[in-house]
Amino acid sequence: MRSIRKCAPIAMVAAGALALAACGGSGGGGSSSNGSHVTMTWWTNATAGDLKSVWAQAATAFHKTHPNVTIQVDPIQNEAFTTKVPAALASSNPPDIYQQWGGGQEASQIPSGKVTNLSPYVSSWIGQVGSAAAGWQVGGKQYGVPYDLHTVGFWYRKDLFAKAGITSPPTTLSELSADVTKLKAKGIVPIAVGSKDRWPDAFWWEYFAVRQCSLSTLKAAMKAVNLSAPCFTQASNELKTFMKSSPFQAGFLGTPSQVGAGSSAGMVANGKAAMELQGDWDPGVMAPLTTSANSLNSELGWFPFPSIPGGAGDPTTVLGGGDGFSCTTSAPEPACADFLQYLDSTPIQKQVVGANVGLPANSTAAPALTLPAMQTVVSANHAAPYIQTYFDIAFPTSVGQALDTAIANFFAGQGNAQSIITAVSQAKASS
Repeated sequence: MRSIRKCAPIAMVAAGALALAACGGSGGGGSSSNGSHVTMTWWTNATAGDLKSVWAQAATAFHKTHPNVTIQVDPIQNEAFTTKVPAALASSNPPDIYQQWGGGQEASQIPSGKVTNLSPYVSSWIGQVGSAAAGWQVGGKQYGVPYDLHTVGFWYRKDLFAKAGITSPPTTLSELSADVTKLKAKGIVPIAVGSKDRWPDAFWWEYFAVRQCSLSTLKAAMKAVNLSAPCFTQASNELKTFMKSSPFQAGFLGTPSQVGAGSSAGMVANGKAAMELQGDWDPGVMAPLTTSANSLNSELGWFPFPSIPGGAGDPTTVLGGGDGFSCTTSAPEPACADFLQYLDSTPIQKQVVGANVGLPANSTAAPALTLPAMQTVVSANHAAPYIQTYFDIAFPTSVGQALDTAIANFFAGQGNAQSIITAVSQAKASS
């Protein structure tokens, strides 16, 4: 389940982050102060897998320590949030708590008047979460709280690499292309992509841009909401050249990314494809999609997006984001903020990490990252001089959606480098 992103650079949580109190810290829940009972509706994107169970258990456990507060968990498919959240915030009955990815997308929600400024309720502890919390701030105010952080890269099957005679992961684009050729020669689908959902396509285009564009150019483009710099055109052209080698599965345009054994995640999980460019939540998505979950983790490896010789981008910069939650003004406070603090407590964070959905927002839970490949992700995250937020979250919602659509059209052969640039500029003008 993908993290849908952030506006400022994301860093790992400071090593001294506080182990947050498991019962919340603002006074025992919004209703316990006056004795009345409240029920809060909680929209999450955990529709399957271990995280769904973690959230269900967290809601139950919070109720035990806050008996006047009931959390009603409402799992919603990830891709539905881009339309359901704006509609809900425009209605008179939004959920009390909902999945939040911060950045420009969050900023687009504030004018609704339905998103709670959590600053007064979290000021005593949010600083302990570290610099990651800044990604869920707008105008210096805390409108959301992260529960995990993410880094995008390649998940691959060691067994299929070995079958194709690939002894080590590629470090350059030319090496990746050579590995695609080797895998195809052995009848192995080199790379699975869930283009039906559009945003996996965006990971590809954005990484080519991150490798082509200098850091100063990337930052300026995000601030100006403008992709007219020449490096973005070069990124499109290089991606087009790479795609001419047919690295993806047949019918990739109609393949979902995370739902079912036939999804791109399911293809890797079941040994039907060798690689997938995805976030660090992918192992948790793969596990319920295969009958070989016990052996899957030992076969999974991870490597960062390869460098592109001649590009101005730092080859150690990574694309990333994070997941979090916001409270709406319909939710009682401080009960809602207390619940978000509870989700960032060390015990719950360890369970989140155990669900293989990403890196913990609370660094005290980092030792719980037991998947060997995840340690490689952590190393890449630590080594990155900059973590570029997924573009469609860094941008305002309408612009981000226009970008995803333009890139999806590009993947379908219905657009070009200029159409991507134009889509962003037109969406900005009309927003």
